[in-house]
Amino acid sequence: MNHDLQNTDPREKELWETARNRASFKGHLMTYILVNALLWVLWFFSGSRGQGGLPWPAWSMLGWGIGLLSHYISAYAYTKEDAVRREYERLKRDQSK
Repeated sequence: MNHDLQNTDPREKELWETARNRASFKGHLMTYILVNALLWVLWFFSGSRGQGGLPWPAWSMLGWGIGLLSHYISAYAYTKEDAVRREYERLKRDQSK
């Protein structure tokens, strides 16, 4: 569904942007889970299990997981709108002093 965002109010645009970011994160999470599950299956059947140390798929999960965490924070915990709102409030407070 394509929505014409030029004819909507600013809050509606913010909601659509938040929805896009969160949907993007959910797709990223699903890809992370599927690819890493495949890597663990490959590791399991490759005969590398008894070699000791950290299994190599763990490195993929760690590196990619850091990026996934960053994506989560930007989609759910710290949105651009929140940052803009906080900065605006700070500027208003500074101006009134």
